This record gives sequence, structure tokens and C-alpha cells, in this order.
Amino acid sequence: MTGIYRIADINIAVTSVYEKVHRMCADYLVCGQTADFSVETSEADIENERERSAREDALEGIPVRIFPDSYLETLAVYRRIAERMPDYDTVLFHGSCVSVDGTGYLFTARSGTGKSTHARLWRELLGERAVMVNDDKPLIRVGESSAVIYGTPWNGKHHLGSNISVPLKAVCILKRGENNRIEPLGADEAYPEMLQQVYRPMDRDAMRKTLSLLDRLSGSVRFWRLFCNTDIEAAKIAYEAMKGN
Repeated sequence: MTGIYRIADINIAVTSVYEKVHRMCADYLVCGQTADFSVETSEADIENERERSAREDALEGIPVRIFPDSYLETLAVYRRIAERMPDYDTVLFHGSCVSVDGTGYLFTARSGTGKSTHARLWRELLGERAVMVNDDKPLIRVGESSAVIYGTPWNGKHHLGSNISVPLKAVCILKRGENNRIEPLGADEAYPEMLQQVYRPMDRDAMRKTLSLLDRLSGSVRFWRLFCNTDIEAAKIAYEAMKGN
């Protein structure tokens, strides 16, 4: 089965074995338009995702999780999309993005640190002014002097996100801490963490483009490090600093 979906302003034709990915992408469906590129998955792609997941579980020292083939295929589809996106000055990033008054703020950290929790605190603090762009795997298009962040169908286990795009103003690297404090980071300090959280393509040319886009992103947004707990005061401190006052 095949559908064309507009994701990060790119029309992508997706041909899959199972229907699940098409249900997941339904809000991004376009009709009567030509695809900019196409991706197609097979049983082999699904098996590769199963093996990859098992290796990751083993590295984390947890029991190997069993996922349905239809879910594993959604991962395979996004992996194929991510491999192509550097051709469009766009990268997949692991993080949680909130839009406040039409401006994007991206939180990133190692898994389990509390990205989704901190994004929830922003929504509690700011109410309707805060809109989830994507809670897990947004796409970032990097221009010469600015960046735009996009919602995608791959928006985390709680399915928090919107089919919207906003200018990205700041990236905040979260660290757990008993007391809440935030500090600015230079691009050189932030780069190792950014490299860990960006999707790194298998294709060499795509990887070179990804590194170039990361370099360009470093000149387009502000970087911060936030030591935080789960009190709403963490959101207050972060927002006041990151919005620029």
C-alpha cells in the first residue's frame, strides 16, 4: 500500500507492507500531488529493526522487548526518510519541542532524563500559549542563518505533537539536578551532545551533509544547559532565560 505524505514541507511517497504507518501518518496525507522522493520497506527492513532493537536492549541490560512487525515497520519507514532528508537541508533530531507564542524551544538529553516531563511543565506553566510540536523525533530544516522545526507523525509513546512548523530559537540540554539552574552554552560545548542526538545516516554523503548542517545550526540558535528537577519552577527558570529576557 502507498500514500503520499507532506512531512517537513517535503512530499514523500511511502510504500509499506502493513497499514499501520499510513494510519499513523494520516494527518500528513496529501492528494493529487507529486512526491519529491519515495521510500519502500520490506520484510527484511522489519527484521533489521527487530535485530537493532534487541541489540539496544542488550546494551541497556534490559530484557529484549517483543514488538509487532507493523510497529517495527514504522521505525524502518522513518529511518529511510531520515536517510534522505539531509538532501533537503533537514535532519531528524531526538528531543521534545514546545512552541510558545509561535517560537520553538527544543529540549534534548539522554533517554530517561526527563525531556517529556520538562515539556509538560512548560505546558502547565504557559497554558494555551504552549503547543507541542513533537515529543520525540522532530525534523529540523537548517537555513543559512535560521532553523525551522517541524512536527512529524513519529511523536513519542504519548503521541504528543502537531502538524506545524515554527522557527527554532533555542536548544536546551537537560541534566538532572536537585536545584534548578540554567546556563548558556557555547556551540563547541553543545556540539558533542547534539551529535549524539541527531540521526546519523549510514550513507557517507548524507553523513557529511548532516555534519555540515549541525555546524550551520550552531550559528542559528542559542544553546543552554539546564539542571532541573520536576518542579514547575524548572520551567519558569528555563523559559525566562531562553526567551531572551
